[in-house]
Amino acid sequence: MAGRKKNKPRVAESSPAAGGCTGKSGRRHATPDGHPATSPPPRRKSGASKWRAGVLIAVHLFFVAHITHWVVSGSTISPIEPSESMYTLELGEVNAGFVFFLVAIVSTLIFGRFFCGWGCHIVALQDLCAALLKRFGIRPKPFRSRLLVWVPLILALYMFVWPTFAREVLGMGPAFPGFSNHMIKEEFWETFASWGVAIPFLGICGFAVVYFLGAKGFCTYGCPYGGFFQIADRLSPGKIVANLDACEGCGHCTATCTSNVRVHEEIQVHKQVVDSGCMKCLDCVSVCPNDALSFGWGRPGIAPLKVNSEAKVRRRYDLTWPQELAIAGVFALTFFVTRGAYGETPMLMAVGIAGCVAFVAWTALRLFVERNVQFHKFRLKHAGALRPAGRVWLLLVTVAALALGHTAGMKALLASAEEAIGVVPAIPPTQAMAALDDPTQARARDAIRDYQRLEPVWRGGWGLFPTRIRARD
Repeated sequence: MAGRKKNKPRVAESSPAAGGCTGKSGRRHATPDGHPATSPPPRRKSGASKWRAGVLIAVHLFFVAHITHWVVSGSTISPIEPSESMYTLELGEVNAGFVFFLVAIVSTLIFGRFFCGWGCHIVALQDLCAALLKRFGIRPKPFRSRLLVWVPLILALYMFVWPTFAREVLGMGPAFPGFSNHMIKEEFWETFASWGVAIPFLGICGFAVVYFLGAKGFCTYGCPYGGFFQIADRLSPGKIVANLDACEGCGHCTATCTSNVRVHEEIQVHKQVVDSGCMKCLDCVSVCPNDALSFGWGRPGIAPLKVNSEAKVRRRYDLTWPQELAIAGVFALTFFVTRGAYGETPMLMAVGIAGCVAFVAWTALRLFVERNVQFHKFRLKHAGALRPAGRVWLLLVTVAALALGHTAGMKALLASAEEAIGVVPAIPPTQAMAALDDPTQARARDAIRDYQRLEPVWRGGWGLFPTRIRARD
């Protein structure tokens, strides 16, 4: 059909694309021109995935036990969450999250990113969402960007390095108070978001990110802890290693990998997987028909051995450089607009929103420059003609742009109200106006007006959601 691109066969389904498949598990037949050909065996299901699911379920049962202990006793070990490390670095509060984060980084330096694949609750959420989407016939496809992969490291430096650098080098903020013991905590939920934020967070960083960016979309483009784990993995000797004598190049390893690692190419070049995106899920090991892959010890990824000078790992990206720059701008704009929106949106939720909006914007851009555009089962544009699904997509982009503009306006309104109310003394409202001079009365009226506008529309304001107002000191 004119204008329609033919899809290339999947690596796991075509032995030529994977370098051929010969040996005891291959199946030879004749091609139409009479030459012998080889087809790979059917890809088997990963046995490791069941074990990993069991481990991740056990992790969540531990969470339940942890919370139950707090409910029953009134105090418990502080949250075992890497983000708690910020309080250690900024305030000196040594907590369980900080100790856990250190242990996870050290273990990654030795064994690689096993924690990401086998112990992270966000990975469990993404795996669950990907499995549910597959039940509806939707197979998440990885989004490949050169620039956005740097977001996790940038976030990690901002969260865990910048506060100390700003305090010790730039002299910003109060002096470091020294370390203190905060391993036991009574206010367990103090540092967590409310349920009204937590549930949308799971939906956005779970289903939405997986649907748009791939099965490990949040790990690739949003996880600040992964920014440090990637560096540690590059220095780690723990690798997926290959017995090249047993490898047939069938590509099953690459086809089953949900972390977008080109396993079959990396092992041909380095005799091991060196991509720091590998989370040691062991799915590739499990599906190999000849047991050519295993976890073992190799050279750190920062200085890998090249065993085949002719072989090459092909880096594939979905965006051109102009598109990369444009989409990075959309990502940054969306992140800064949505972070702290309505006084609630946490940073990681803003990252998830920014990643989804960036993908939606990129797809919209493609509708103007490409003849054929498809997203999952939806054909948005064909042979230069915009299809109904494409019109819906452009409508979605328009709505998203208007929502972002509205959110930016509400953030500006909140900032204006907080600035205005900051000059008003904290005294009873009945005495306030009479006690203020004329300029301060004007600022107080402006603050009251802005706060009224911050109310949701069903209360007569301009907001789409209720705004959380920070209490005054």
